[in-house]
Amino acid sequence: MTARSSSLPRSAAVAAVVATALAGGLLAGSSSASASATAETRIHDIQGTTRISPLAGQQVTDVSGIVTGVRTYGSKGFWFQDPEADTNAATSEGVFVFTSSAPTVAVGDAVKVSGTVGEYIPGGTSSGNQSVTQISKPAVTVVSSGNALPEPVTISAKSVPSSYAPEGDPAAGGSINTLPLKPSAYALDHYESLEGSNVRIGSSRVVGATDPYSELWVTVKPDENDNRRGGTVYGSYTSQNTGRLQIQQLAPISQRPFPKANVGDVLSGTTEGPLDFNQFGGYTLTARTLGTVIDRGLERESTRPQRRGELAVATYNVENLDPGDPQTKFDALAAAVVDNLASPDILALEEIQDNNGAKNDGTVSAEETLKKFTAAIAAAGGPSYAWRTVDPVNNRDGGEPGGNIRQVFLFNPERVSFTDRGAGDATTATGVVREKGRAALTLSPGRIDPANAAWENSRKPLAGEFTFRGRTVFVIANHFGSKGGDEGLPSHHQPPVRKSEAKRLEQAQSVNAFVKDILKAERNADVLVLGDINDFEFSATTNALTADGALYPAVKSLPRSERYSYVFQGNSQVLDQILTSPSIGKFSYDSVHINAEFAEQNSDHDPQVIRFRP
Repeated sequence: MTARSSSLPRSAAVAAVVATALAGGLLAGSSSASASATAETRIHDIQGTTRISPLAGQQVTDVSGIVTGVRTYGSKGFWFQDPEADTNAATSEGVFVFTSSAPTVAVGDAVKVSGTVGEYIPGGTSSGNQSVTQISKPAVTVVSSGNALPEPVTISAKSVPSSYAPEGDPAAGGSINTLPLKPSAYALDHYESLEGSNVRIGSSRVVGATDPYSELWVTVKPDENDNRRGGTVYGSYTSQNTGRLQIQQLAPISQRPFPKANVGDVLSGTTEGPLDFNQFGGYTLTARTLGTVIDRGLERESTRPQRRGELAVATYNVENLDPGDPQTKFDALAAAVVDNLASPDILALEEIQDNNGAKNDGTVSAEETLKKFTAAIAAAGGPSYAWRTVDPVNNRDGGEPGGNIRQVFLFNPERVSFTDRGAGDATTATGVVREKGRAALTLSPGRIDPANAAWENSRKPLAGEFTFRGRTVFVIANHFGSKGGDEGLPSHHQPPVRKSEAKRLEQAQSVNAFVKDILKAERNADVLVLGDINDFEFSATTNALTADGALYPAVKSLPRSERYSYVFQGNSQVLDQILTSPSIGKFSYDSVHINAEFAEQNSDHDPQVIRFRP
């Protein structure tokens, strides 16, 4: 998960941000900061017909409007709106006023605002985020109070276009900033045309559970790529799910707790307030009036137990587990292994931290972590799992500094045996040899290709050789590089820049080559590649893993609406995978939904399990 703040403070003067944006070419065509607009400037003149204000950098005087929302925390300021709209659907009638300190106006005040028009970019220019048009360094005059608010614009399935965004302008580096808005053609343009305006939604299904930052996601399009549990599935780079909208509230949490909601619940009634754009999700309805959450009773899934002769293999990202975590986390994860995953024969874990977690003192062993976890599983009624792993070099595998996350194999010795070959270490690569007509690893457990630059500051794959009912099964546990640094779906670049893919592509090629080595030594070898792949089933990463038919992504055996292990910004999507070699022709696959759709989580990932007869 990406660390973030629950608010969006504007730490630098807006003028400096405008200057940075100008230097980056984001505000092409704007005038110098010393220019002045006429006294008759209206809010729609400030917003203009593109994402960048035609008055960026200019001073405006006595701009009139009604206050529609006040924010007293984080990025402090207020929204105000012209009650007399123009006839151009592309121009918003509302705008944010950044006050830096708590604003003194109230909702319903008629005000006149003078100040500097600017374009603030949440997350900075390197984030790729769109900018927010605003007025800074304001002088505010309250003309009257208690006025009726401008009628909100309803955002609905009917109003939001089915196409997400226009293609970026090649002459502007793929940016859509300077393109004229077409709010009836593109969802992003529709939302941008309402930036800062008073908007509302009716009863809407929750597609992203309440998170620790007091926000949730709904969809105004209940039939858009929906699944049976209430989510909306992200199935390709061109199915961004246009009806998703983030919901926050304007009232401080200390005054009004934010409701807890799971995927499939309903935010009932009217939710109304200004439409903002923030760093963590883009367009956000900042609710002045928040609907009521109706619990639809979403339950955590449990997979079926393996049948006689079936081998059950699972993967689970346990989110930075270390002995310093509360016993309740260990117990909850253990109960999930026993009750929800039906005690698989082999369990590949990701994000097992060392014995003292994030304490950065050179400790790399995870023995205490694994003792505590396996004891919790046994106490929950599960098997007495044994384990195998390879400790990393201190702080060389990424993740939380000092935590030394790694992959680990747990296995039930009453059902499956582990073939120990040599004493692999963090920097020595395991290889493949042919013994008595069959493939074998030179080191088991061992790391794959650890010296390859693809694995720099990233978790190296862990390979192990298991035996089940006399048949060898090779299991490769992975935790590929994260998506950190990628631009979000509402980026001003369309399509967004996904720079993290380059590393995962190289990692996938490394693993694919190793699998091919096994299959070259034994054509019908049973091989499973599994773990937190950090990429979609339709991605270049997955295509590289499966190159030349070496592997098959088992999640594709599920109906399209069931293909997900993670929920991000209201999109149910695949990050965790199990891939099979050609010899594993028949199998049962399950993405066991116990975390990602819920406000209360033991991890942010859902585990995956496969059952087959070797």
